[in-house]
Amino acid sequence: MIPVNQISLDGNEAKYLAECVSTNWISAEGPFVARLEKGVARLTGRRHAIAVMNGSVALDLAVAALGIGAGDEVILPSFTIISCAAALLRAGALPVVVDCEPATWNMDPAAVEAKITPRTKAIMAVHIYGLPVNMDPIWDIAARHDLKIIEDAAEEIGQIYWSEKAPPALTAALPDEGAEFAARIPRTVGSLADLSTLSFYPNKHITTGEGGMVLSDDDALAERCRALRNLSFGKKGRFIHEELGWNFRMSNLQAAVGVAQLERVSETIAKKREIGRWYNELLADLPWLQRPLERTEYARNIYWVYGVVLADDVPIDAEEAMKRLAEKGVGTRPFFWPMHQQPVLRRLGLFGGEACPVAERIARRGFYLPSGVALERNQAEQVALAVRDLFSLR
Repeated sequence: MIPVNQISLDGNEAKYLAECVSTNWISAEGPFVARLEKGVARLTGRRHAIAVMNGSVALDLAVAALGIGAGDEVILPSFTIISCAAALLRAGALPVVVDCEPATWNMDPAAVEAKITPRTKAIMAVHIYGLPVNMDPIWDIAARHDLKIIEDAAEEIGQIYWSEKAPPALTAALPDEGAEFAARIPRTVGSLADLSTLSFYPNKHITTGEGGMVLSDDDALAERCRALRNLSFGKKGRFIHEELGWNFRMSNLQAAVGVAQLERVSETIAKKREIGRWYNELLADLPWLQRPLERTEYARNIYWVYGVVLADDVPIDAEEAMKRLAEKGVGTRPFFWPMHQQPVLRRLGLFGGEACPVAERIARRGFYLPSGVALERNQAEQVALAVRDLFSLR
């Protein structure tokens, strides 16, 4: 079986973990946590990076830090992971969904403004699979309506967004992209909102096993995130609390793995793009298979995963295709199921009568192929042969 994700831990991970054990620093107080925070802040061009235990709680922290609560509405894509909606609901806020673009699978900026009401507090932009959200129109909408923006950048660590108007971030673009986007300004994904969040789950470009981060340029927001992450210990007395926080701390053991991963993130991104090129070449002549866009006017695909969507005239859906591929030894994973059709959210009385036809279609006809950083060319060729054999079109 070729797994859908294969990670690489052949850098300094073992060395740094041994250092944690030999020095007895395994808790959140250990030095690797600060090293990881500083390194990720530098990578993303942010003033502050706050490490937490996973990407889902990073969203909880961002929502709380921005004061989003009961009665507030937040606009987000229906096509995303449930962590995004769950963070809002736990805060007492209401998720309001928009459909995604059929080519990029990201939230459609043109659909956002129509969903704004007097109760709208923020927009949650979630970068999907390999291409970022087109943020220029999102920034314009947020500015006109005085809305905050939360950026879920979990899937695109190290990606560059090329803006027509934004001030440059603290980091430079990857050197091989400059000629492609000469008229635009480079911004690192993770620096595109009031608060941005990352995940370090094993299938991400940097992994700590489990882990996440909140990013900000605002000193006050960062201080609030740090306090909420750490049980909101009191300033006047450690165990005197003015508000309730969480224990969302990342351990030194997790951070040690992350520091080793961060040292090789450029190599990881280069490998992901190489995998994307392999599949683009191997699957190029299949008209019944939608492949990811290689680029848009604002970004090159980073191929976090290699997603495909079956054409409407293909007589099977994604579930059946994945079953057939598994029989041939190919691991796959389905696309996200739309928020407006999640049973748990419908039972809460949400999204009655809501329709997001693009998200509904690709959820049923889309899946992604093995694309972990340890994938080899011969494995990609085996996967491509199995995909072709789905309909004997080899």
